[in-house]
Amino acid sequence: MKEAEVRDRHRKYLILFIVLALLLAILAYRLTSTPTPTCTPTPSTATNVKITKIFYDGLEPRTESDEYVEIKNLGSEPVDLEGWVIKDISEGYPSLTFPAYILQPGESIRVYTNEIHPEYGGFSFGSGKAVWNNSSPDTAVLFNAQDQEVSRKSY
Repeated sequence: MKEAEVRDRHRKYLILFIVLALLLAILAYRLTSTPTPTCTPTPSTATNVKITKIFYDGLEPRTESDEYVEIKNLGSEPVDLEGWVIKDISEGYPSLTFPAYILQPGESIRVYTNEIHPEYGGFSFGSGKAVWNNSSPDTAVLFNAQDQEVSRKSY
């Protein structure tokens, strides 16, 4: 074998060695490096989620299924209402525990006595009779998932 051929072969082996070393270094880095944490929303105290209205004198005779409580996110961050509870505390019932639902900043939802309105979140107590008393004051309370009172409204 000529000297030039030996040098070419050595260069090829050297290049192959360098490429393999780089690949091993990249692999080792990926296996040992700390992954970049993803941004997860911090739990909100949600003091900006408020009961803003109780429509207590529905237009539907006897059942007043169109009564509602309106809840609004007055803050600047979205709030997940999963596990939150809205309740008529004057009577102690009914109550509604929210499923997973993100209440966006400035957004309002309504919890109806016995109607479903998707444009307002689609929430209902599912009560066959009026929830809110028309002749004496009632109070609605909103609790977060940790069972802490977040908002209260009476009429």
